[in-house]
Amino acid sequence: MSLPALSFDRITCTFVARDDRTQRYTAVADTSLTIAAGEFVSVVGPTGCGKSTLLNVAAGLLSPSSGDVKVFGEPLSGINSRAGYMFQAEALMPWRNAIDNVTAGLEFRGVMKDEARMRGQEWLKRVGLGGFEDRYPHQLSGGMRKRVAMAQTLILDPDIVLMDEPFSALDIQTRQLMENELLDLWAAKRKAVLFITHDLDEAIALSDRVIVLSAGPGTRPIGEFRIDLPRPRDVAEIRSHPRFTELHAQIWDVLREEVLKGYAQQLKAV
Repeated sequence: MSLPALSFDRITCTFVARDDRTQRYTAVADTSLTIAAGEFVSVVGPTGCGKSTLLNVAAGLLSPSSGDVKVFGEPLSGINSRAGYMFQAEALMPWRNAIDNVTAGLEFRGVMKDEARMRGQEWLKRVGLGGFEDRYPHQLSGGMRKRVAMAQTLILDPDIVLMDEPFSALDIQTRQLMENELLDLWAAKRKAVLFITHDLDEAIALSDRVIVLSAGPGTRPIGEFRIDLPRPRDVAEIRSHPRFTELHAQIWDVLREEVLKGYAQQLKAV
């Protein structure tokens, strides 16, 4: 049996308040989770429950207060060099055009300029932006900028792809196009994907497995569902599959109460 691409073993993440160091907040508590090589796993949960915290731990941007993180069986220390991270917020450099944004990671790794440009052109074509190499971010639509960001992440050929609600700001039509683009690119190389989303439909349509997190503080996995829908998938068409409806009802039955808890906590904080 091959080693998991990524594993969390009883991870806890506790933060100290800046203005009062006697106050502590536990975002994630005693969480264990594994993602197999080539597996697409989505994590859903209420707003503010700690989903992005888990992703930052996986990237090596945040060290857990306790517990262990392993990458293909090796303890993670520092930045996860085998992972690529696609952020929710706009992360393109406005002073760089599309191809220079896509090839930035190759440049930082010391790849020769001509080779980096050739690979950048190939990746822009893969995401449907051939001919847009010289456009700057402000000259691209939101969907186009997301395509550039996806190419920027995947050009480095990471073994693990971390995605933090990457399509949440897009309109529904563009979002579905981007989701299908992602599935096509994932199917070509079958990298491990850890995908964070608030959208249960998106999670089911994309994934092999969906993990449900409890409301915070001290979030933890409370549900795990195998998505046994046929592949390849079209994210719009798969929603009409009878099994999709069954899975949605099963997962929402677990998630609904946690969403209500999270909403009540937000009201108290106002």
